[in-house]
Amino acid sequence: MPHYVVLIKWTDQGIRNVKDSPKRAEAARKLAESEGGKLTLYYTMGRYDIVAIGEAKDDDTMNRVLLRIAVQGNVRTETLKAMSEADASKMFGTLP
Repeated sequence: MPHYVVLIKWTDQGIRNVKDSPKRAEAARKLAESEGGKLTLYYTMGRYDIVAIGEAKDDDTMNRVLLRIAVQGNVRTETLKAMSEADASKMFGTLP
């Protein structure tokens, strides 16, 4: 199953309602699970407010989950598709 690193920043609306963040995080996890995926969130300090590690059956599924979260107006996301070390090693082995 593909993995994703999702970098998340609160919008003005999201930070005004920061106390609701745990409820929103739980709803995001449930949304990902309803699509057969998984989201694990970490609150961070610095450039991003939250970093999520996600799994989904394909890019379309993860994109749909993240768009459904984003349209609520509390966060903006930047997503990186990730590859496990084992998968990367296999891919590197195919290089000339």
